[in-house]
Amino acid sequence: MKPFSYERARTPAEAAAAVARQPDARFIAGGTNLLDLMKLQIETPAHLVDVNPLGLDKIEPTSEGGLRIGALVRNTDLAADARVRKDYAVLARALLAGASGQLRNRATTAGNLLQRTRCPYFYDTNQPCNKRQSGSGCGALGGVSRQHAVIGVSQACIATHPSDMAVAMRLLDATVETVHADGQARRIPIADFHRLPGNTPHVETALTSGELITAVTLPRPLGGMHMYQKVRDRASYAFALVSVAAVVQPDGSGRVAVGGVAHKPWRVEAAEAALPQGAKPVADQLMAGAQPTPHNAFKLPLVERTLGAVLQQAKG
Repeated sequence: MKPFSYERARTPAEAAAAVARQPDARFIAGGTNLLDLMKLQIETPAHLVDVNPLGLDKIEPTSEGGLRIGALVRNTDLAADARVRKDYAVLARALLAGASGQLRNRATTAGNLLQRTRCPYFYDTNQPCNKRQSGSGCGALGGVSRQHAVIGVSQACIATHPSDMAVAMRLLDATVETVHADGQARRIPIADFHRLPGNTPHVETALTSGELITAVTLPRPLGGMHMYQKVRDRASYAFALVSVAAVVQPDGSGRVAVGGVAHKPWRVEAAEAALPQGAKPVADQLMAGAQPTPHNAFKLPLVERTLGAVLQQAKG
């Protein structure tokens, strides 16, 4: 790990200003992803700004009937919150499907949204990776791509977003609240927060330099049956090959978001009108335009089958 300087911020605006002043500075909270990347010298920040003292660790009701989740709320606390378990059960289930108990005790809400891909070519500094070094190429395109994206891909990157929580947040139409160095606040719909790779896969979110996430807001509860189904190679501590987050109403209508298939949580609202007709018409619309490799083409029928299992469970 390369040497770095360190400071503790006292306010969100102060933290944002400290990072904005130095292009190679980073925020640190739980550090469950950043520290690993620093040890491998994939991330080499010269300065770390500790945001843990900022008090952004509360879950509070909003005046609109939703919940405001502080950026520093730990994944364990969020999954265990009685209001989340009752009204946003898909979020609690997604959180419990991710990582291990020890990591959930440290990982934060904002950090979970900002996780970087677990693509092995990204983690291997001997391999070309446009995320790690823009313009160097993508080793996964001609390599082993079983875990990789099948939709929303480009010739620059076929990595997937690893977060389970983000899939549930996308399903729930969450809003990401941020603050800039000048103290100005911004609200970003979760649909616009994560970006597809295009020609700039190293630009992963809509955040600007130094912009700090302060909270994530959930709208009023949806009701219905909440489910999160994750298909993976191991029963625990493994990232999704495919995951399906769903809210299904008694009349068969609802919402669906998919993980493990794209550079961002994948949701196509137009496809949800077909939910009462079953899994196949929904999956066909969700995966329209997919560009799988020979190694990961199995993900297309796997999406349909996983969604089918979720819908069957909802009926049961």
